[in-house]
Amino acid sequence: MISLLAAAKRPELVRSLTVIEPPATRVALDIPAVAEFAAGGRGLYASGQTDDPEAFLRRFLTVVGSTFVPPSPLPPPLEQGARALMVERGPWEAEIPLEALGAAPFPKLVVSGAHHLAFDAICDTLELELDVERAVLPGYGHAAQRHPDFNTHLVDFVERAAATSRASI
Repeated sequence: MISLLAAAKRPELVRSLTVIEPPATRVALDIPAVAEFAAGGRGLYASGQTDDPEAFLRRFLTVVGSTFVPPSPLPPPLEQGARALMVERGPWEAEIPLEALGAAPFPKLVVSGAHHLAFDAICDTLELELDVERAVLPGYGHAAQRHPDFNTHLVDFVERAAATSRASI
């Protein structure tokens, strides 16, 4: 989410942009699965149940459709991440500037994992609205970057983006 916002704000500093299943729900709220997903996230955060990082993380993972089962008790780094997650703003609050991103000259890649209707719909919308390249890497849930072909896709994309950037200088 942050990379989408930063790239739109300062496109002259960006050579390429890759996002993996961004929870940019506002770009596709007209799609029922996305609206339901955003409502689930709002409900999770509005519940006020933020006194137990492990319980919050487990509820969060269910809402995002993750199959990850964290150990109990949480190891310190995971607990720290859960505590940070508990107080961050929800992604449904972010207004992604599609027009600015679409007009930005840098190449864009959107990656999804074909595991969750809302994430697929958000990525479909970004693909259509921003005229981006798209990679769908199933089998790894919300962690499409763990797919064995991810690095190949990413390296190819970045190399082509760098070549395009050099050619325009």
